[in-house]
Formats: sequence, C-alpha cells, structure tokens
Amino acid sequence: MEILDGDRIILRSLSLDDAEMIERYASDYELAKTTLNIPHPYPKGSAKAFVANVLEEETEGRNVTFAIVGKEDHNLIGLIGLRPVKAYRRGELGYWIGKPFWGNGYGTEAAKLVIKYGFEALNLNRIYAAAFTSNPGSWRIMEKCGMKHEGIFRHHVIKEGKPLDLTYYSILKEEYFG
Repeated sequence: MEILDGDRIILRSLSLDDAEMIERYASDYELAKTTLNIPHPYPKGSAKAFVANVLEEETEGRNVTFAIVGKEDHNLIGLIGLRPVKAYRRGELGYWIGKPFWGNGYGTEAAKLVIKYGFEALNLNRIYAAAFTSNPGSWRIMEKCGMKHEGIFRHHVIKEGKPLDLTYYSILKEEYFG
C-alpha cells in the first residue's frame, strides 16, 4: 500500500507495532462513545487481533486502512480507512483520532488525503461516511472535505443499548475534480 504524505501527517500501513497505542486511545471512553465499533471497556490485548484482521481484509481487497502518524515524530494519531465496493465503485470512509489530538485538523487532513486516494488510486466514483449526530467533530470533518449532507438515518444503530441517529455525507468523483 502507498504512503500518503500530508503537510503535518503521513498515512502509512498499519502494523502490529501500532497495537499498543491503538489500545491506549481506544480504551478512552471519550473516543469509544464517538464510534460504532470501539467497545468500552476496550478488551485488553485485543488491538493485536484488530490489526491482524485489518491486514487480512486488506490482502483480500475488502479494506484499505492507514495509520495516521505525525510527520515529525511518527507517533500514532489515529486511523483512517476506506471500505471499497468495487462492483459499485463506491467506498465508505471511516476514521478516528486519538483524544489528545482532537481539534487540531488532523482528521480533516487525513480525510482529504484518503478521498484523493480513493478517487485517483482506487478509481471510486462515490465516497461516503456516517457519524453519530451527537458527534459534530466528525461530520464537520466531512463538510471541510467537500462532502455533501445526504440525510439522517433515525435510530439506525444501537450503541450501549441505546438507539442512535447517523448523519450521512458523500462526495462524488465529478464533484471532487469539478
């Protein structure tokens, strides 16, 4: 997989060496409550299995996941990926940023790099993403990347036993290249 180079970050392949920091960030309830798939409490030692699963999905073409690292120190900031559906030339964008890095624009910078990668390298026609309506930080990233709001799916998922609304955004290749 390619390395994507941003102004302040680098997106690189995930490795088992990232598991310790993934577990540290994912164990923070403030992060876990903003995502559908990070449980709380985060099971001790499960980040290695998560990374191994992601790498397997990549070899099968079901997922492209990048570690977001600082350009100067190469420390892990978060994860970002695309789940492509090649038959329909679309992909779902997903990401999380470790709480110590919230509000610094790293998510937006990473999302812009992955959107470009999705259109140019993967030849996708449509990239979409969803976020809890209660997580404006996430859907503001989508807006800053030029994604358009498509709507809200009411009580679309259950998290911690509670139904939650998801807000969906997308960008088309023709919009991206204008």
